[in-house]
Amino acid sequence: MKPIALSALLTFATVAAAAAQTPTWSPPPESTRCPSKWGATDERGSANHMKPQSVLNAAKLIKTGEVLELGHVLSPSMPFFGTRRFDVHTKRTFMNQPSNRRGSNEEIVITELGQVGTQFDGFAHQTHENSWYNCFKVDENTSRSAFNKLGIHNVGALMTRGVLIDVAAFKGVETLPDTYEITVEDLEGALKKQNTTLQPGDAIIIHTGWGKLWGKENARYVKSCPGLGIKAAEWLIARDPMLLGADNWPVEVSPNPDPQLSLPVHQVALVVNGVHLLENLKLDDLAGKQIYEFAFIMQPLKIQGGSGSTVAPIAVR
Repeated sequence: MKPIALSALLTFATVAAAAAQTPTWSPPPESTRCPSKWGATDERGSANHMKPQSVLNAAKLIKTGEVLELGHVLSPSMPFFGTRRFDVHTKRTFMNQPSNRRGSNEEIVITELGQVGTQFDGFAHQTHENSWYNCFKVDENTSRSAFNKLGIHNVGALMTRGVLIDVAAFKGVETLPDTYEITVEDLEGALKKQNTTLQPGDAIIIHTGWGKLWGKENARYVKSCPGLGIKAAEWLIARDPMLLGADNWPVEVSPNPDPQLSLPVHQVALVVNGVHLLENLKLDDLAGKQIYEFAFIMQPLKIQGGSGSTVAPIAVR
């Protein structure tokens, strides 16, 4: 081989290697994402959409009074990510001595109460290095008993228009394939098929079909999942939602197609844009009845300084 050809080949190989090592997405610098559009001291992010008008708008969607529960039952047989757990220990506490002999029972629950079951992510849950949403610093606002900024107790009750985007139905399957990355084209196609449009302040819920594995194939459920890709998440966030939710455990696709990235949509939503995530939803009834628009109602537990909350949201139509 001629020296010039060898040199060109080596140069090409070097450029290709460098390109392969460049991640497809990086968190933007603090100078471009802070302060939040809600203000430099804001801790509520997309929950600021919760106003009297959002309640009134949602109430207009209630025609029959049918209530559909979107939360899974909490039990030790749930799928768990990592070392999370849910242990219940019953207590027969005492028999009261007056003549009516009233007995009493209780339970002790040992769990990561903010991060199991159908659960709602607060902004203290995710960071970019030492920086949270709105550039609050983790090491300046963390104690042994609470996160002193961005605690889940700040969120409060949420009631707004809910929109189901049934991507599984759009693709003609009951369940999207493992690690399928939902694209902008998928979202646009599903919305067009459903004749549904998005509005600011919506609770946007994605149906992947992955929830069919809940409690049946737990190991597969947490190993990977179909979900939103980065561009799809950014497209939805540009529509200014109150939250993004799905019937999988991270809302986004996992693992990410780029092996250098770890759950980047969590950072896109929670850290960069201050948009809440709602995970492990039970969507079989909504999807089965083709209910694409509804009143969405939910309230996180008021855990002082918590990173998230187990929740039991409902859809009312």
